[in-house]
Amino acid sequence: MADSEARFTINVREGIVELEGKESFVDKHLEKFEEIFKMAVKEAIVKGLQQPQSLAFKEQPAALPQEIQQEVLQPAEPAQQKVPSNNKHAPRVTPTIPPIPVDLKAGEGKPGLREFYAEKKPANHYEKAAVCVYYLTKFNKQQEVKFGEILSCYEEVNEKKPSIVDIIKNSIRYKGWLEPGSEKFSTRLTISGENFVKFDLPAQGEKVAQQALV
Repeated sequence: MADSEARFTINVREGIVELEGKESFVDKHLEKFEEIFKMAVKEAIVKGLQQPQSLAFKEQPAALPQEIQQEVLQPAEPAQQKVPSNNKHAPRVTPTIPPIPVDLKAGEGKPGLREFYAEKKPANHYEKAAVCVYYLTKFNKQQEVKFGEILSCYEEVNEKKPSIVDIIKNSIRYKGWLEPGSEKFSTRLTISGENFVKFDLPAQGEKVAQQALV
């Protein structure tokens, strides 16, 4: 066969492809003709899918290579697009808790909160919250203390109010001076918290300074 002689035959119905020619010609064009063959097969099968009553189509897939049948007959699943979440970096919202009025003034057998607070000299918000809960528990005889009542204590002693939810939560978790109350946004004094306020406040340096003034 001369260099110019080459023959390419494709029979989609029977799934046959023939490529004749010199070895160099076949090697050069084999991959290209395989792609042409696959495309022709797919087109034929798709047309057959549109005519389900066609006997020729029903017989055709059996003669095709298995991987081609699967590729054509199984529809590709639609690509799932990832929807960016707008909540990934959403700021945490702290609930707004208003102060709740509570009796903080001196009375019969009861010191005022300002006097008691000045005596204990709490140094940070964890200690301040513990002092407030201790006062309301021991002097106001409350079993539980609402977060809003603690904020009223801050107002009474003219201290800047913190994020009380975070202070109570961290005090429960890390200090152990308080524990959750039976209602939302309420707390109770623990034995550890009672001992801390009663015996450890004011801090040792403050105790020495107070004793020197006596």
